[in-house]
Amino acid sequence: MDIILLLIPIFPLLGFLILGLGLRAIPRKLTAIIGPGMILLSFIFSIFIFLNFHYFAISPVRYFFSWISLPGLNIPFAFLVDPLSCLMLLIVTGVGFIIHFYSVGYMKEDPGFNRFFAYMNLFVFSMLLLVLGANYPIMFIGWEGVGLCSYLLIGFWFKNHDYNNAAKKAFIMNRIGDLGFLLGMFMLFTTFNSLGYAEIFAHAKWMASGNITLTTITLLLFVGAVGKSAQIPLYTWLPDAMAGPTPVSALIHAATMVTAGVYMIARSGILYVLSPVTMTIIGLTGLATALFAAVIAIFQNDIKKVLAYSTISQLGYMFLGLSVGAFTGAMFHLTTHAFFKALLFLGAGSVIHALGGEQDIRKMGGLMNKLPKTWFTFLIGTIAIAGIPPLSGFFSKDEILSAVFRSSEWLWVFAVAGSMMTAFYMFRLLFLTFFNRFRGTDEQHNHLHESPWVMTIPLMLLAMLAFFGGFINLPEIFGGNGGLENFLAPVFADANAVMAKQPPLSHATEWTLMGTTLLLVLAMAALAWYRFVRSGRDVVSEVNKQPALIRIAANKFYIDEAYETIIQKPLLRLSRFLHQVVEIRFIDRIVDGVGLLVIRTGNTVRYIQSGNVGFYMFIMIIGIILVLFFNILI
Repeated sequence: MDIILLLIPIFPLLGFLILGLGLRAIPRKLTAIIGPGMILLSFIFSIFIFLNFHYFAISPVRYFFSWISLPGLNIPFAFLVDPLSCLMLLIVTGVGFIIHFYSVGYMKEDPGFNRFFAYMNLFVFSMLLLVLGANYPIMFIGWEGVGLCSYLLIGFWFKNHDYNNAAKKAFIMNRIGDLGFLLGMFMLFTTFNSLGYAEIFAHAKWMASGNITLTTITLLLFVGAVGKSAQIPLYTWLPDAMAGPTPVSALIHAATMVTAGVYMIARSGILYVLSPVTMTIIGLTGLATALFAAVIAIFQNDIKKVLAYSTISQLGYMFLGLSVGAFTGAMFHLTTHAFFKALLFLGAGSVIHALGGEQDIRKMGGLMNKLPKTWFTFLIGTIAIAGIPPLSGFFSKDEILSAVFRSSEWLWVFAVAGSMMTAFYMFRLLFLTFFNRFRGTDEQHNHLHESPWVMTIPLMLLAMLAFFGGFINLPEIFGGNGGLENFLAPVFADANAVMAKQPPLSHATEWTLMGTTLLLVLAMAALAWYRFVRSGRDVVSEVNKQPALIRIAANKFYIDEAYETIIQKPLLRLSRFLHQVVEIRFIDRIVDGVGLLVIRTGNTVRYIQSGNVGFYMFIMIIGIILVLFFNILI
């Protein structure tokens, strides 16, 4: 059984090595089998581990070998098999395989076909290490691995300088967060003399709530989560990550990377519930991110940028859920979000494929009849993310909203406002893309076609998951038994025991909250329909006549420009000063002076080597006399 567990990350690593070393020598048809095939094998083995989960119940930590062994420090290479890691295994490998399968059609004509699948396999391997690790160092290896792979895949089309800048931006932003993660690990070791989850959590649960050391540790770890999961203020890299191929966007946003921060906090739940200050900061950060990104998404016209800001907003909801102790709710929404966000990104890729690379929704429209499969599956994804029953997003978002309401009614009001904006910008995207007349060029119109089966089958599979995924944790009010909540209960038992017990909501209150939220969401969908379908206004001309406030939101509140002015330009000026003044005029002159001194000294001293034997004997005698003289004096 341990061998099967170990093979789950080894398969994608093997795929990376085969494709990476073979690169151009391997035929494309073989690459199309190896790339997705390795992820499929990992998915099959993950299902096997899930079905035989009872085997690991007694001893969930599986040790393979001693990794780092020093006096006072012993870090084994070990995996943790518990309900949380099993859930993440199924998401990463299952959704990852669907995206790989879709990529065979999407990247068919790309000259970097083999390199693409090598990077994608490495990406999945890194994420599997992250979720399987039984200690923070192994998690950190996967954490850094997904950061490296995001850099490689965002800048995949490296001949475009802007794409390279986007890749560097993602890499640097993540390094800022990773520094916090690393410092948090150092503090964990100095506090608990261990970096293993079992040892740390066993000692932490007996510590006092509000302990300053735990607060500092959790804040540092949260900095890492902010960078990886694109929260304010380190979120700006994620929209620019759309520079990579669309399947990359789907993999980053749905199954890997951005979910890492949510997973890390959920995994460290006992540490966070003992740090109320950190929980408050997480909640405020998540809510602010959810609302801020939703406002920006309303005014974006790039189909992938809308979905990117949507991801940032939905991640904000997950962090909001974590902040009120709804760990299961956050993981539930992470799961459903993986389904419908992967569906939406791959649907967007199908549209872009049909339009020959066009991404501006102002130049789309009328695609419903031309791309019927893409349209129908995109509709399902839109309804799911908007939170309309009975699709998955309704159940997962409602669980978070219910937990937020129990904690603070004001937080619930703002969270519902975010849900309303989500519905508006997503239906705006749907209507501008698929309804009314086609606004592109005649050439694009003449070449409109549905994507091949290798791309539409993944859309259908994800649509089914987005439709039925919510039933894995059907609440009691709908006759369910909270299957996912019961499954994850052992993982969050200690954290839930520490959390202040909130009285459960009455069924009447739950129905009222759900009904209110649903009515407001439907109202926003209707408003989007009236604004972009019924009124028949010319979208293009109106975009060019935006009021000042809308222009500010459309330009993402100029946050990137502010960062450039406040941080980037001063650092560039400082670097130029250090280069031109300190290095060239000071350091270089010292180095050049030392070299010149050696050369001139050598040119002078070399005359001593005249080749005259008599001169050498004279110098030798003088030396002997001086030695004797100094010996007598001493």
